[in-house]
Amino acid sequence: MELEELERLKGWFAAYCRDFITENEADNRNYRVKEIHTRHVCENMAILTGSMGLSDGERLTAEAIALFHDVGRFEQYRRFSTFRDDISINHGTLGVRVLTENNVLSSIAPEERRTILQGVAIHNVYRLPGNIGGGDLLFARLIRDADKLDIWRVFVEFYRQPEEERASAAGLGFPDLPGCSPEVLECLRNREMVRLSAVKSLNDFKLLQLSWVFDLNFPASFRIALERGLIRDLSGTLSEDRNVAVALGMIEDYAAGRAAGGDAHA
Repeated sequence: MELEELERLKGWFAAYCRDFITENEADNRNYRVKEIHTRHVCENMAILTGSMGLSDGERLTAEAIALFHDVGRFEQYRRFSTFRDDISINHGTLGVRVLTENNVLSSIAPEERRTILQGVAIHNVYRLPGNIGGGDLLFARLIRDADKLDIWRVFVEFYRQPEEERASAAGLGFPDLPGCSPEVLECLRNREMVRLSAVKSLNDFKLLQLSWVFDLNFPASFRIALERGLIRDLSGTLSEDRNVAVALGMIEDYAAGRAAGGDAHA
């Protein structure tokens, strides 16, 4: 891919986002949060790929995946008024459909087009399938890291905002109840990502987000998370609880170790 082609894709995405703006400001906040999120994920991707010595073509392909990773979110919200895939539609799969039906990638070489569509399709799966490798695996890991790093930023800001200013769909509608579920805490103790099906409250959801640290892939990703204070700030939104404090300490220690070490899959 050439830079000119990526700029064309950015132009298409900007126009696509504009098509969703309505007279309802509550809806517009939800669309805007995804458009702004996309911009930050692209920036994260540029930082990650710049730290890895990738070719210009590989870096542009990675940024194209970042640009389109959440393109399905807009139609998802318009149709279902939610960002919860489990009660609506898989936004990764929907994103592939949007790109395909609009022939957005038609001028891109078939192999590169396949790589971009695959990255969009699997960026949000609980765990990457075991049958991908090589460049496909690299791009999949990159988009998952770049995405998580900004979702943490989004939610730190979300939890700090007055409720009337929040993008309503971002919190996924979980009740703000005291305490945390034992199943969620057990996942953290086992250094496992929390599944959405285990989440019963907003506190559980916050711990689910923090559990993503166990799925980060590159030392640079851990360093970014720590340098930006993302784990610290998200942890600070949880109420004090001894079991939670132990789990948070383990998460912070894990991130610090990975930031100083090699590939998380080494």
